[in-house]
Amino acid sequence: MKEAKERNLGFRKQMHGYAYAKWTPEYIKWVRNHTFPNASEKKKEYWSQHYHSKVLPLDLAESIITLDQDIPLQDLEQIIPYSMARDLLIKAPTDVVLYECGCRTASGNGCSPSRVCMVIGKPFTDVILDYHPDRSHRATTEEALRVLREEDERGHMHTAWFKDVFMNRFYAICNCCTCCCVGLRAMNVNGLRTIAPSGYVAKRDEEKCTNCGICAKACPFGALSFENKRLDFNWEKCMGCGVCNSQCPKDAMTLVRDEGKGLPMDVREILTRSQVEAPLKV
Repeated sequence: MKEAKERNLGFRKQMHGYAYAKWTPEYIKWVRNHTFPNASEKKKEYWSQHYHSKVLPLDLAESIITLDQDIPLQDLEQIIPYSMARDLLIKAPTDVVLYECGCRTASGNGCSPSRVCMVIGKPFTDVILDYHPDRSHRATTEEALRVLREEDERGHMHTAWFKDVFMNRFYAICNCCTCCCVGLRAMNVNGLRTIAPSGYVAKRDEEKCTNCGICAKACPFGALSFENKRLDFNWEKCMGCGVCNSQCPKDAMTLVRDEGKGLPMDVREILTRSQVEAPLKV
């Protein structure tokens, strides 16, 4: 709350952030069942601007965990295409707390394992450990990387989440499954623009591809469809998450950069570019 006051976050938003951190599964269950399904178009736009995520292929998620220098970057409008919540303020080495996934917990019969949400950086990590000592623990770099890779093997995508009541900042890496993730549901079912593409798109190697259809079943956004032994690709729907790549048994799917999907949230590249172009905004 001290930092929130320093950043001119009003009392109402401070209480909103407190409730989200204190009662995460209950909060998520409420927005899944009531807030998002009943939101007007105006409210959907509001939620999208104030609570959203950026897709991270595995290597970009890993680069956040293995940071070797501080990243005090703000107003990344080219990376995070929203008007609110797009600051990266991370100190190295990255402070990571593994927390029970609110979406999986709220579903009542969610996927396992459930302690796969990665809260990133102070004060958020300390708050979660203080409020939920039995549902969270501070992770080593090696443990955090292992969780990311195991979730990747399960066909779950990685997303960096931002929320305005968390000082407009990046605060967590989620490992999202299509069956439980409220953010995915908000986008795919309720029509909220909650997720920004990674800056990459999927590309198929037709020589390696056997048209097995596994990638189409795994795609969280329905960008791949498989009918009559034919695989079709929808560029508009592809968010560049890399799940098709991790699940393809023949390594026939890869990710390639695509300017039409924005800039990647590559902390190494972002920091290098900012140091060359202009002094950091702190």
